[in-house]
Amino acid sequence: MSALMLAMTVVLCAVMIGAAYVAIGGKSMPIAILAAGLVSLMASVLFLILASPDVAMTEAAIGSGLTTFLFFFVLGRVRAGENDGSHDD
Repeated sequence: MSALMLAMTVVLCAVMIGAAYVAIGGKSMPIAILAAGLVSLMASVLFLILASPDVAMTEAAIGSGLTTFLFFFVLGRVRAGENDGSHDD
């Protein structure tokens, strides 16, 4: 592994760790969802650097795209249910 690839890998891993910390410790739910999506996006770039384009494309599509959309969709539904005021107890 060349020095440039090693440096890029270290930077990507540092960004992933920082985004994971924001996702876990964040006070705002949308920020946490975006940070989790960023972790997945950086993982897909890391897979691409490590010469695994099929895994990188799958991680980008499912992990970063679909999961982030699904989290925001569910968050919107939960917030709409809280504002509705109806309880199914």
